[in-house]
Amino acid sequence: MSRPLYVASPILPKLDDLRPYLEGIWDRRMLTNGGPLHDELEEALSRHLGIPTAMLFNNGTIALMTALRMFDLPSGGEVITTPLTFAATAHAISWNGLAPVFADVSPDDLTLDPASVEAAITPKTSAILAVHVYGTVCDLDALQDIATRHGLPLIYDAAHAFGTTVSGRPIGTFGDASVFSFHATKLFHTFEGGLLATNREEDRQTIYYLRNFGIKNEEEVVGIGINGKMNELQAMIGLLNLPQVEDERQTRAKLRQNYKSFLSDLPGIRLQPDQPGVSNSEQYFALQIDPEKFGRTRDDVYEALKSMDIFARKYFHPICTDFEPYRGYPIHSVWPQPAVDLVKTRVLCLPFHGGVEEQDIAQIRAVFLS
Repeated sequence: MSRPLYVASPILPKLDDLRPYLEGIWDRRMLTNGGPLHDELEEALSRHLGIPTAMLFNNGTIALMTALRMFDLPSGGEVITTPLTFAATAHAISWNGLAPVFADVSPDDLTLDPASVEAAITPKTSAILAVHVYGTVCDLDALQDIATRHGLPLIYDAAHAFGTTVSGRPIGTFGDASVFSFHATKLFHTFEGGLLATNREEDRQTIYYLRNFGIKNEEEVVGIGINGKMNELQAMIGLLNLPQVEDERQTRAKLRQNYKSFLSDLPGIRLQPDQPGVSNSEQYFALQIDPEKFGRTRDDVYEALKSMDIFARKYFHPICTDFEPYRGYPIHSVWPQPAVDLVKTRVLCLPFHGGVEEQDIAQIRAVFLS
């Protein structure tokens, strides 16, 4: 039984497997700027994720900022997104000189609610940025319909959806662009890293310039870009971790069923819904606790687990509109009270990785059944 036990624990390659890669890096003395390991990982991820244009970044936030930048949105334009997300989603909008507009989540699956998105659209709306939260896939058809009718780019923050498919179709091929995070807390990681994916081959050159200062060659800078390049050490970790991803995903799938075996029928416990035809990324195990029906609050359960060095996460709490930069921003909703205001007091993510042992599960079960 390992303690403390956290929500996430990264897969790591064996140290001995690093040596030949490190020797190659040291021999070549090419550390960044599109080295051979970077290019090898980019090609491997394009195949693995089934995405024609899949370009690596040094982190997911820079990739998200670039995704917004590539559509040349007007300064001050509004981008509709969810408040139930990591702060980087909203920050990427603001960093681009755009205005985040928050729409409510669906009470059923906690993803961006299409009806609330429609209600949030104004003449200044420039794009939609949706999030596949906890690995649960957004209402793809409804959001695409809204985006098409209003002529809006549709971008997905797919940080929680690595490897997900919908009826066999890769998640990164929906919408106009998708961004993946390879932070150490993610199923697949490169310590830090990210990827920007689109369905269009012609986007590759645009993304390349945006990722590399707008540099065309030794003497030409043809646009305004940023330094978003992934280095060779990050790519090395990615190449060594990628073959381990499926085993870890299967381990987490079994853990999901183990959790569901004692949580599914408890009054006041609501789990993320199963989505027919969707292959789950197995990124997080999230639930909601209704204090009236369950008899205890989310915070009660959180503290009980914490007392045993089991660190669940109130994720996402606070939500974006609770943070200083966005405090006071309205949440557009089709309900009298935004659903997310209640969700944020109830949501909890349990430890979910290959390091969770049977004894850990037994202790977590005891907390919920006590």
